[in-house]
Amino acid sequence: MKIAVVGAGYAGLAAAYDLTRAGHQVVIYEAQDRAGGLAVGFKEPHWDWSVEAFYHHWFASDEHVLGLIDELGHSEKVRFPRPYTVMLYQDKWYPFDSVLQALLFPGLGWGINKVRFGLVGLYLRLTKNWQSMENTTVDAWMRKWAGKQVYETMWEPMLKGKFGSYYKDVNMAWMWARFHARTSRLGTYQGGFQAFTDDFVGILEELGVQFHLSTPVTAISADLEVSTASETEKYDRVLVTTSPGLLSRMVPALPESYQAGLGKLKSMGAIVLTMAMSHQLSNQGYYWYNIPKEQGFPFLAVVEHTNYLSPEYFGGDHIIYCGDYRDADHPYFSLSEKEIKALFLPHLKKINPDFDPSWVRKTWLYRAKYAQPVPELNHSQSIPPLVTPIPGLYFASMSQVYPWDRGTNFAVEIGRRAASLILGE
Repeated sequence: MKIAVVGAGYAGLAAAYDLTRAGHQVVIYEAQDRAGGLAVGFKEPHWDWSVEAFYHHWFASDEHVLGLIDELGHSEKVRFPRPYTVMLYQDKWYPFDSVLQALLFPGLGWGINKVRFGLVGLYLRLTKNWQSMENTTVDAWMRKWAGKQVYETMWEPMLKGKFGSYYKDVNMAWMWARFHARTSRLGTYQGGFQAFTDDFVGILEELGVQFHLSTPVTAISADLEVSTASETEKYDRVLVTTSPGLLSRMVPALPESYQAGLGKLKSMGAIVLTMAMSHQLSNQGYYWYNIPKEQGFPFLAVVEHTNYLSPEYFGGDHIIYCGDYRDADHPYFSLSEKEIKALFLPHLKKINPDFDPSWVRKTWLYRAKYAQPVPELNHSQSIPPLVTPIPGLYFASMSQVYPWDRGTNFAVEIGRRAASLILGE
């Protein structure tokens, strides 16, 4: 068959890998000038490694992407450095990347709160019954079982930061997945995520996959004609790996009921200001700063990439991310990079009082209006199936990896699952 894949993120690349090895002709369309999706990276001339536009890492439990890398013969390039995560409480930073450190965190208080925190974490780690949790919210479940103080100190700030006004609507199955599948060990790829993407693309090209980069798809017809600004091509099957909103606009022939389902799916956007600095922000070696929105910061997290990977990989530059999730209509998506810098940089003094804006050598601003799906109550009933009502048209997005959270691991999983459906027809 002649198969089109729309989107060169990890879902599209993984699907193309399985489809082309099964003997089919695969063409990938990508709007950006390179493959990688939200894991795309960039690189300065004096850097040996690339930096991700939106900070990424793998967990030791990410079997789908790590398994794929093993299949490709590149496991020796996977690295698991030791990161250190801290959380802000009463103007002080406390380590928060192990069970022991979490139990010692002063925001939990003493006695019963620490016991409840430990038991809740253990239960969510061990149970596999997530289905019973999707009919209640994180807010309700955690208040009941973890207790008011534990929830409002530990989890409510994270939910507010990630989901904004939707934070009370997020179902507990989503939180279960974070406890159940994640590890404190964080991995990356030699050269950065873009290096892995480039290695993967090279393998796909050797297998015969064609890439049309900088080529956004404008329309897909009911008889599987894929149109771009310059041409229209007929295919036997089409797999779309974009956002639900983009699928809806690209394929007006989808039935109204399916379109309505796509329109009901909610999501948050992401904004990341990345800085190359002459100085280390934290000489204590902290990698990830969790910052409650109530503390007055204009962002959710500060990630000092070069406290995880050596500055030597980046020509001696110290790489700092300031990241946030916001509604797609938030002003952050229309402010200029200069305005975002003016808003963000003064707050770095709260992390290091000696910080001076002159330390910042260069900045990059990346934004994506579709970056974090919002899983509401009984979300499994709202997920569009991978097989659309149009014969031969398939859809695989991060809104469908539920109950798991979005990320490259489950992008690989859903891409390969979509390929399996196409091959199993």
